[in-house]
Amino acid sequence: MRDLAAVLAKFAASLGVYTLMLALTALYPVLLGVFGTPEVGTILAGYLGLFLLGAAFIALGALASSLTENQIVAAAISFGALLLFWVIGWSSQFAGGQGGRLLSHLSLLDHFDGFPKGIIDTKDVIFYLYFIVFFLFLTLRSLESQRWRG
Repeated sequence: MRDLAAVLAKFAASLGVYTLMLALTALYPVLLGVFGTPEVGTILAGYLGLFLLGAAFIALGALASSLTENQIVAAAISFGALLLFWVIGWSSQFAGGQGGRLLSHLSLLDHFDGFPKGIIDTKDVIFYLYFIVFFLFLTLRSLESQRWRG
């Protein structure tokens, strides 16, 4: 089995489970639609944002999983890295200037903010797609380096 197939299969399986869990919550907007008139576009944008955020979390978790054989250590690495990407935007207020804009751009939370408001900005979607591809690429490189080390 090739490393790329293994990485993509693990990512797809994890994303499938996450998508199923997300789909099960669709009962609430359906009930809301029965008893009221919600903004469907806002709800769908929120679900798109949650899907992309979850996919980014899964991609980073796959990298952490490839770095160690212990599941607890992989979970701790994932939690720490995701927490860093989650709160890095808060520190952008204190950095100011170019550094503040860079920190804000790296924040997962700052790119998610528009989705629950019904705003689908292509720069946010592209950020998440690049984030996912980048961390899956690093996962692939991690697996290949383990083969070379023996």
